[in-house]
Parts: sequence; C-alpha cells; structure tokens
Amino acid sequence: MEGKNKISVIGAGTIGTALGNIIAENNQGEILLVSIEENVVRAINEQHINARYFPGHHLHASLRATNDESRLHGSSIIFLAIPSVAMLDYLKSIKEHIPGDAILVNLAKGFGYGENTIVECLNREFVNPICTLKGPSFAKEIINHIPTGFTLGHPGAGIDLQVSELFKGSTIYLDFSEDIQGVEFLSILKNIYAIVLGIVDAQYNSPNLRFLILTRAFREMMNIMLYFGGKEETLYKYCGYGDFTLTALNDLSRNRTLGLLIGKGFFTEHVSHELVLEGKTAATVFYNKIAKETGAENRFPIMSELYRIFTGKYDISKFVSSVLEMEEP
Repeated sequence: MEGKNKISVIGAGTIGTALGNIIAENNQGEILLVSIEENVVRAINEQHINARYFPGHHLHASLRATNDESRLHGSSIIFLAIPSVAMLDYLKSIKEHIPGDAILVNLAKGFGYGENTIVECLNREFVNPICTLKGPSFAKEIINHIPTGFTLGHPGAGIDLQVSELFKGSTIYLDFSEDIQGVEFLSILKNIYAIVLGIVDAQYNSPNLRFLILTRAFREMMNIMLYFGGKEETLYKYCGYGDFTLTALNDLSRNRTLGLLIGKGFFTEHVSHELVLEGKTAATVFYNKIAKETGAENRFPIMSELYRIFTGKYDISKFVSSVLEMEEP
C-alpha cells in the first residue's frame, strides 16, 4: 500500500510483530514487517504466523512481511524494532530506502554509538522526524490484547497526533512528552536498576527491603535523568515509574533475571552474553559518562556499586549492606 497511510515496522521479532499486529487489526490497508529472517517472512505471508516468536498465534491477514527493504518506499511512519546494538549500522545500510519525510519511531532500549542515545544518533544521520516509544510492555501481553501503556516522546508539530491515530480504539494507550531525551534515558536506566532489584530479591526476598531499595533506586534514576537534562515530570509517564517497576519486579524481565543470577552467585560472562542484557552495557556507559566529572559518582551510589560488580572481583554477599550504608546525596 503506497501513500500517506502506509505503515512499516523494521524488525519482526516479538515487539515488532506484536505492535504490527495491533496496528493491522486497527487500521485499513497493509501493514508491512521488514525482516532479514527469511523463514519468518515466509511463515507470516503463507501461514499468518510468526513461528519463531509467536508459534501458534494467528496474525491479522493485512500484516505482511518482506526482506526487501526497497518496499519501505512510500511509508509515512516506520517503527524501528531491532536491537539497539544493530540498529544504527543496519539503518545506515538501507538509508536509500527510507523516505525522508517518514516519521521514525524508535522502540529499542539502549545506547547508540558511544555515549549517545539512539535518538541522538538518528537525528545526526537522518532528516526525518524522530520519535521514541517506551513503556511497561511485554510483547506477549500486547499480542494477546492486554491493555498496555506507552509514552511517545516526540518533537511536536502534530507528530503525536499522527502516531496516536494508529492506536485509537486498540488496547494500546499512549501518553506524550516532548522530553525525548528523558524518555530515552529512562528506558535505559530502568534496565540498570532492574539488575539491582534482582540482586536484592535473590539474597533476601524481603518486601520491606525490596521497596526500600526500589524507592532509593527510583530517586537515583531521577537524579541521573536530571543530571543529563531530562525533565522530572517524565518520570511519572508510562516510560518512567511504570516501565521501571515492570522491569524491576517481574521475573519475565531479562535484566532482573541477571540480577537474580548475580545475587545467587551464578553469574558468568557467558550468561550475560547469551541474554543480550542491555542493563549491563548501559551501567558501564552511564558510569563512564558520570565519572568524567570529579566526584559525580558519589551522587549516584547504587550505580557506582553495580559498576564495581561488572569491572572486577566483588563479594556479592556485601552488595546490599554496602548500598544501605551509603549516604544518599
């Protein structure tokens, strides 16, 4: 389908397929999933299932798939649903196929090149309007029509209305913010502090202690976001408190799972690599950004203590007591 209503999703993994299916059910016309996985493309087009990620779940007939990036031409909105580590190199390689006026919506949670967010990197590489969509959202629940909230970080100029129109009447509920940097940072920070809560729960499984640390972690997230120019009000959007608590307290979260493994003494480099853990990488990047200013790490003691776990020998049995003994700034 060509024209202003053509919607494309780059990435046919769990989140790309789930959101693409919701949009397809809610809109007239073809919704296109672009994937490099030929088996996934074939199964979606021939059987209306994504056998790799949602086996047995029937997809809407208007959700189609392709491995031909040239079919992105004519798209008015393109959702970017590929891992943060692969996002930018892949998009640069297919740049000629991305319409210059298409709205690009980032779904990935992580850093781009160096210490820059994905949105910062996209703004340097593309002339397109750039948005970010983040919130407490497990893809399995989205595709099963469980009501789910997202924050759309957008640059204004009516972009929010164009994107939100896709979800009217669906089980996707949006709130909005022009603090794109804050939305991006929170989506990264929540993975870091989910690791912390996993460690705490693995060692104690205490409601009192869990919510003591949760409160401190939330305050520290706020301080880091403000430190890097985000706005406090963004914390109370879906992308803030909602996404953090979902990730920190639910065992379906990969980063919380990493924390549980660390807390029980089962963590290895092989485990972290296999789980593709955004939180571990992000902790190092954030700490390096913070440490550039003398004494700044003292303002973020939980982050600093977690960084020590990832960078040398560490007695994990002392983690909780060390965090509790720290003075909050």
